[in-house]
Amino acid sequence: MKISLTTLIFLIIFSFSVHAQSTPEPLYREVYSFLARMAQKGVIQFNDEIIPVPRKYILEKLLEVKEKVDKGYKGIRYKVTALELEELEFYLRDYNLEFALMAESKGRRAESSVFINQRSVVSIKSHPNPYIHSSNHPIIQPSNLSRRSSSEARTKANHPFIHASIHPKIHGSLHSYFPYTPIPYTFLPTTSQPQPQPYPQPYSSPSTFWFRDNLGRYRLFSYISKLFKLNVDPILGYTLGTQKGEKYSHLWNGARFYGYVSNWLGFSFDFRDNSEDGKDLDMRKAFTPETGVVVSRAKKNHFEYSRTNTSIMVDWSWGDVLIGKEPLVWGYGESGNIVHSTKAPSYPMIRLDLNLTKWLRFNYFHGWLASNVIDSNASYSTFRANQSRDILRSKFITSHSLILNALQGLSVSFGESVIYSDKEEFLFVFPLMFYRSADHYLSQPVGNNAGANSQFFLGISSRNNIPNTHLYGTLYIDELTLSTLFDHKKQRTQIAFQLGASVTDLPIPNLDFTLEYTKLYPFVYRHYIPTQTYENHGYLLGDWMGHNGDRIYGSIKYRILRGLQAELWGEYIRKGGDGVPNDQYITPQPPFLFGLRTNYTRYGAEVKYEITHDLFARVQYNRFLTSREQADGRFVDSKVNEFYFAIYYGI
Repeated sequence: MKISLTTLIFLIIFSFSVHAQSTPEPLYREVYSFLARMAQKGVIQFNDEIIPVPRKYILEKLLEVKEKVDKGYKGIRYKVTALELEELEFYLRDYNLEFALMAESKGRRAESSVFINQRSVVSIKSHPNPYIHSSNHPIIQPSNLSRRSSSEARTKANHPFIHASIHPKIHGSLHSYFPYTPIPYTFLPTTSQPQPQPYPQPYSSPSTFWFRDNLGRYRLFSYISKLFKLNVDPILGYTLGTQKGEKYSHLWNGARFYGYVSNWLGFSFDFRDNSEDGKDLDMRKAFTPETGVVVSRAKKNHFEYSRTNTSIMVDWSWGDVLIGKEPLVWGYGESGNIVHSTKAPSYPMIRLDLNLTKWLRFNYFHGWLASNVIDSNASYSTFRANQSRDILRSKFITSHSLILNALQGLSVSFGESVIYSDKEEFLFVFPLMFYRSADHYLSQPVGNNAGANSQFFLGISSRNNIPNTHLYGTLYIDELTLSTLFDHKKQRTQIAFQLGASVTDLPIPNLDFTLEYTKLYPFVYRHYIPTQTYENHGYLLGDWMGHNGDRIYGSIKYRILRGLQAELWGEYIRKGGDGVPNDQYITPQPPFLFGLRTNYTRYGAEVKYEITHDLFARVQYNRFLTSREQADGRFVDSKVNEFYFAIYYGI
């Protein structure tokens, strides 16, 4: 049965268009790491099992952190370091459009120093709301903006999480004002004066900002009106370094804009053009977590490619719909993700997220993949000699997941996906269908040659049940026969799993430690039908390491100043042979690490500084040691050193 998915998409979108709007927060934004740490400390619950998430949701979580810090909720002040207070203020400045939307939804104005003081305390005194004037409100006095009572200051003076929060650097900086005291963010009622209203009235006329927006955040252009809101920024970056002793350079440029139309549609667009120069360039981005590329032009020691992510999105109080081309990550993992990762280029999709209760959420997406398989029957000749119009086979992915928040800080996720090809099938588009059953319905009595490629997966995450600790695990089942599970001669176990632990602020504040183990059994992600491999454009949708290997990974990160962090990382990988398609279907299946083995020892260091929003400088060193087994049992070793310096705006 063939139906118009375009019609289905727009029916879904417009059925909810009267409610609200949002845009996805790009995966590269550091705010994800910040909120993950806040969840790891038990400050908030952050639903990031599947990302990206809407920018409005990010803002809500940032404000939740701020509110709990201000009110001292259950000792939260002692969990959030002074550096994280600076980071919180810094991240809040990025959400000027979302503040405007929030204010309009409340019938009030967005541009308010109640949320963020744009430049200095002086801006409070000139605020049109008389209750925010320091001379009119007893809580907002100069002495309260830089210190608390002397007794409370003495109590906090030696606490590593708090004493720095009243440092003059935070209070005196023109662009880093975020007082430890809840003023001007929280207003306390008094007996002599009415409680002030934290939101003034909405914009009465459109506002245009060049180079700096209404919250003091540097950006090229910002426009805010009731009908239309828009932020525009350039993208520009340059990396210079050495690979294998040879010069390497990477130049990229582009643009990003996002915004909102009225109260029903959000949109985003991110384009970047790339060129890389050097000897022995890796045009396939092979055996690296770096996102794969689709090369548009190549010559000796040079190649070019582009990346585009774009979407439109609507949301409402209990869900949202996205249509576009965006990356997606399922589950946790710093060294890689075994279910769905950013290794493959992003692809067109429609995505649905429903927040059904406080403890149950539902995710669904349907995507259009690139098979890279030519359909010889559909291809045809052109008017040029020996030139044909090549038509590629259609390839699709569909997935649905349930996320259960069983207890505070504990979530359990389980889902199913299927790769199918050649034509769209309604049973694979329908969000509530059991896809394995649909595969049986569509392929029988012909058999597997007419079938699809289905997968099951499970994720578990525990945050702050052990203080400041995140424990997580993921299981991916490509093929598992329970009846022969313990029969060595007949078993076919094609699964992958990942276990990880992360600890923050131990033994010292602002220090993070992560340890992960990942194992992929032989032939995970593989399929004998070329249009049904777990790939997009020839790149794995799951973990970049591929089948028949395991990896142990560790990292230490230390945040020195706001935006400045240093990282040490290392990993050891064992990788077996690749095999041939027939090996996947014989019994007993080949053992783990069958074939000639390769051992990889990799480690590196990185120092990165976000000077201001989206403006970065980075220094990076990597060392790769490879030991390859030969047919006679010997191992041949090689090593590669890499060094890079990069400066870029817009990531």
